[in-house]
Amino acid sequence: MTNNERAKGIIQNIIYVTIATVDESGQPWNTPVYSAYDQDYNFYWGSYRDSQHSKNIRSTGRIFLAIYDSTVEAGTGYGVYAKAKGFELNDPAQIKFAHQLLEARRQSPYWEIEQVQDDGPVRLYKAVPEQSWINDGGTVDGSYIDKLTEVKLP
Repeated sequence: MTNNERAKGIIQNIIYVTIATVDESGQPWNTPVYSAYDQDYNFYWGSYRDSQHSKNIRSTGRIFLAIYDSTVEAGTGYGVYAKAKGFELNDPAQIKFAHQLLEARRQSPYWEIEQVQDDGPVRLYKAVPEQSWINDGGTVDGSYIDKLTEVKLP
């Protein structure tokens, strides 16, 4: 299996993405979110519009994603990492598209479309990866290291 195939498999199987954001002063914030993705491996999620990461995305648009299975034994897992641009969705067609992706990925009902637009408390967000990696083990001076190898998702 190639690293690109492995990365796509991780994304297909793991529904939670950890999103790291940063505010205007450089203060980091990290948040796990339930997510969906499209055919180009852009990521979508919903969050309370006043949460810290939502404010950070509106302010800077800078995101770093980590997708991994935290249940596997140490040294056996793989993760996908991506530097991305983040956006709050405002266009009704994009909101509807993202909402449908999120509903399709989850067995139970997700927020109603009315809750994620206009005066609703939740907003939908999109991350567009600029560069992506997968961890790829190796050694340096006899010590195991976890290095990153770039992958192409779409």
